[in-house]
Amino acid sequence: MRYALEDALKNGAYRDAATELLFQLADDDFILAYRGSEWLGLAPHIEEDVAFSSISQDTMGHAAMFYQLLHGLGAGDPDHLAHARPAAERKNAVLLELVNGPGTYLTEPHYDWAFAVVRNYFYAQAKKVRIEALKNSSYQPLAEAAVKVNMELYYHLLHWKTWFTQLLSAGGEAKTRMAAAMEKVFEELDGLFSYGAQGEEFTKHKLIDSEDALKARWLQLMSPVFESLDLKMPEKFAMKSGNGRNGEHTEDLQTALDTLGEVYLFDPAASW
Repeated sequence: MRYALEDALKNGAYRDAATELLFQLADDDFILAYRGSEWLGLAPHIEEDVAFSSISQDTMGHAAMFYQLLHGLGAGDPDHLAHARPAAERKNAVLLELVNGPGTYLTEPHYDWAFAVVRNYFYAQAKKVRIEALKNSSYQPLAEAAVKVNMELYYHLLHWKTWFTQLLSAGGEAKTRMAAAMEKVFEELDGLFSYGAQGEEFTKHKLIDSEDALKARWLQLMSPVFESLDLKMPEKFAMKSGNGRNGEHTEDLQTALDTLGEVYLFDPAASW
């Protein structure tokens, strides 16, 4: 059975589950798009500046789409949801909020390109798996949004896969840095696949496939890439810094939200 918006609004348990899932989707894209925007002018070359900026813009557009669906379910104004919610209410995976590296965008930004490549590639593949599952979601507006998002994901995934394979194939310092970046990402990767405390409600209402199913699909798609590069996939992933789906976050998120919400919070009633 597919639920339209009016059906979801009549079923409190279903609406709550759909709302929780949408917050996870929106918050993931929102914070990673911001981290991507911090690379503007700092990427390895000007063509990458343009490409990464375009990907980040797409990703922020996906977040806006999910926040708009939340608005339809009665969660609040999309701008408020994006800019004014405290860190403890955010549902994004911790991996996506971590800083790009030492320094800040305006002051000595010593960012780690290897970490950017690994994080974005692993996330793009996880997002692709998730969006494919959402195309069959019982919530019709979400299934329709997934179809739109999926059209852009192909290019995101191809972009980051190319960087990933080229840097690891280069050997030397590039491979050493990529290995260190992968170790860091795998320490938090399980958070991407977690649904948090309300996960059982997602599958109960057929909003999305189970955590295990999505993780298995990710492994199925990533394992051939690892094998082709003579890499070993870890036996298990971790959530070293906590589960962001349950509101557990690092200081990195609060610092980012302070910047992201600065203009909006100055005058929330202003028209732009």
